[in-house]
Amino acid sequence: MTPENLTFSSAGTACAAWHFRAAHDDLAGKAGRPVVVMAHGLGGTKDSGLAPFAEGFAAAGLDVLVFDYRGFGESAGSPRQTVSVADQLADYRAAITAAQALPGVDPGRVVLWGVSLAGGHVLSAAAGRDDIAAVVALVPMVDGIAAAVHATKSHSGRELARATGLGIASRISARTGRGPRMMPIVARPGEVGALTLDGALEDYLSIAGPSWRNEIAADVSLELGSRAPAKAAKDLACPLLVQIADFDRSAPPYAAAKAAFKGGAEVRHYPCDHFDVFPGKPWHDAAVTHAVSFLTRTLGRTLSGDRGPLRTG
Repeated sequence: MTPENLTFSSAGTACAAWHFRAAHDDLAGKAGRPVVVMAHGLGGTKDSGLAPFAEGFAAAGLDVLVFDYRGFGESAGSPRQTVSVADQLADYRAAITAAQALPGVDPGRVVLWGVSLAGGHVLSAAAGRDDIAAVVALVPMVDGIAAAVHATKSHSGRELARATGLGIASRISARTGRGPRMMPIVARPGEVGALTLDGALEDYLSIAGPSWRNEIAADVSLELGSRAPAKAAKDLACPLLVQIADFDRSAPPYAAAKAAFKGGAEVRHYPCDHFDVFPGKPWHDAAVTHAVSFLTRTLGRTLSGDRGPLRTG
């Protein structure tokens, strides 16, 4: 399935996006088809493993808009490779507006989908809106403090202190006009990087697309430390699906479960780690199948041959 390339503006900056048109009109209502707005997690780009998710939704009858945040991938904007939660939420909201203007789309039936860091973004972006029909949060990172505590189980105190020190130095450098200090997004255990768990480098490289760069501003830990989008779950006016990797070493599963409870969510559990729901991994197909089932039921229709919720086993 070949998507259409397009751009939209977020705060005056051009964001690159793909539009996957729905394969059929089975989910279309009088106002048009539902549309899914999707973005990646920490440092991710749209060409890094998101297409198979989008193709699954398009095959089910949903249009899909997949986009890169400002400063990442094929989007414009500077500084590059720097995570700003406020900016990324603004990009999500601008992407919603762009998706609502797509031909044949029902602007009142927008679905927000996010993975990892974006799994928290979608809770914040959807809160308080009545034009969001559903939210899907896949292995979401929803609580910065919980994530910091969770990290102590897999990292030494020395590693965490080094990351904090580098983050502080990066922020000081940026604020004094010298630009942020950079580090790899993923690295091997014991090396400097945002994600240094055993296997994380290989897992990320297995989905990395041509526009992805293994580089991020080192103050990312400070940016995310006090972030708590889980609080927004109670303010959702739409159905929520939370997909949890029970052995997730990156995004604490208990924090995702608490957010799901607050949002009255449907919950799916997978006996795997964070990256095992991505394309080429054992639980990817199940994650897509369950999201499609949730969305087709939530949007008032079922796929031909759908016999209800499927088990993860």
